[in-house]
Formats: sequence, C-alpha cells, structure tokens
Amino acid sequence: MTTPDPDTPGTDPDRPQDAAAGALFDAVATEHGIIYGYGVVSARSVPEINYLVAEAMAEHRERREDAISMLEARSAAVPLPAPGYQLPITVDTPDAALELAVSMESDAAAAWRAVLEQATDVADRVFAVESLTESAVLAARWRQALDQWPPTTAFPGGNE
Repeated sequence: MTTPDPDTPGTDPDRPQDAAAGALFDAVATEHGIIYGYGVVSARSVPEINYLVAEAMAEHRERREDAISMLEARSAAVPLPAPGYQLPITVDTPDAALELAVSMESDAAAAWRAVLEQATDVADRVFAVESLTESAVLAARWRQALDQWPPTTAFPGGNE
C-alpha cells in the first residue's frame, strides 16, 4: 500500500539511519497503512467475515503501538500516518476486499521480515518473528476465506 504522494515508507526524512531502527520505522509506517486498509476491507466485506476484520485490525493496532513504544524507547523518530493511502487494487466487491486483506498481510510479513533481518537486539528479533508469524497466519485465514490453495507460503515476507 502506498501513499498518494512520493513519501512512501523508506523515504521519510525522519527515518532513522540505523538499519535496525529504520526497518522498525518502516514497519510502523506499513502498519499505519494496513490499519487504514482494514477500514476499506470492513466496508466492503460481507458481514459474516467481520469477526476476522475486527481481529486483524485489533492485532495490527496493538502491534503498531508496541512498535511505536520500541522506537520511542530508543529515542528514534516515529512515522506519522498519512492522510490517505493508495490501495494496490480496486476494492469494489467482497472478494476484492478479501484480496486486499491478503495483500496487506503479505506487506506486513515483508516489513516484519525486514525488521528480523536488521535487528541486532534479541527482543526486537523476538517481536519481529512473532509479528511475521501473526501476519502469515492472518494471510492464510484470508486465503481460506477466498478458497485459495495453498493458503500458506513457504517463506512469508519473501520472494522465495
């Protein structure tokens, strides 16, 4: 998910230079966009799936707040949410809403995998692994709702 302007995650002038803090900064920016996107998923999905939308949104909000606390603890800049985001697909049907959810969870997995790869602190690595795992599980649940097979990927967050 991208913002409508060129200020996408990774190009913010406030982004920390340290690789580990920078990856965490990018992950928070990604979480902001995902939370926005789940508002669209909620509006376009069928009522029977709203429980999963609510679970996913709550999980991402909690993860974002925890990651913000991690950045603040190291006196690093925290990215602000954008006023709006450019969705990667047109979401005009319930199935498109589910496809957006899968796409967002894949984005989250990639962001948390980057944190894992750059982390030098054990606590950061543990948090990144948990976040990556939770995103992979949510993506599998969304794929199941779409009847996609297989519902999982071998290496979430990567291109392997």
